[in-house]
Amino acid sequence: MEISLFLSFLGFFITAVILVVAFLYLYAIVTPYDDYNLIFEGNNIAAALGFGGAIIGVSIPLYSALVHSVSYIDFAIWGIIAILIQLIFAFIVTRLNGKYSFKSKIVQGVIPVGILMAFLSIAIGLLNAGSMSY
Repeated sequence: MEISLFLSFLGFFITAVILVVAFLYLYAIVTPYDDYNLIFEGNNIAAALGFGGAIIGVSIPLYSALVHSVSYIDFAIWGIIAILIQLIFAFIVTRLNGKYSFKSKIVQGVIPVGILMAFLSIAIGLLNAGSMSY
């Protein structure tokens, strides 16, 4: 194996991991509740499910960007776009009020709402990924 191929792999892989870490940080800012506190201090299963779904949801379009990109810069740009789409989705969904308030239900630990949040995040991730298969 050529060292240049391995270095190329490392560049793409490390960038993808950095993008996921950036997403984890920004997702916690975008949601109106403290994801990390709910999960690590409150043992809130609904928050953990929603957060886990968001991680999968952003990883799917990042994978698509890795597979379909024609260069490193192309991947980085599409990776950032993927993150922005997922963050916009999370911002909008967690701001719904009333009977369908994700914010209040997740804070209360309502597991079906956490599952729904996870599935919605994954669905948006799949649509996000499919939209970038150019």
